[in-house]
Formats: sequence, C-alpha cells, structure tokens
Amino acid sequence: MGVQQHRHSKSRSRKRRAQQKLSSPQFTECPQCHEVKMPHRVCPACGYYKSKEVIATGV
Repeated sequence: MGVQQHRHSKSRSRKRRAQQKLSSPQFTECPQCHEVKMPHRVCPACGYYKSKEVIATGV
C-alpha cells in the first residue's frame, strides 16, 4: 500500500474534489406526444419507446 511522502495542500485536495459533483438529470422531448421525459426510458405519458408502443395506456 502506498505511503504518503509529502502533504497535499488544502487547495490541491479541494480542486480535485470540486469535480466530483452531481449533475442534474437531463430531459428530452418525446417524439410522439411531445411531453418531457428522461432519455432512454419509456414515456410515462404515452407509453412509447423508440417509436414503438411498449406500454398500453388508457388514453
């Protein structure tokens, strides 16, 4: 296991940790019903995924 040779300053550690943030979820528009949905998921409004009906909705 590695042993620390020199102390890292606070700013050096914090600069590295500044990149480890969570990103907000991205949303896209459904091509069928034009509702907002998460990408690569079935549209909860119309039930379509990649132009095919996957879930039959009662609409």
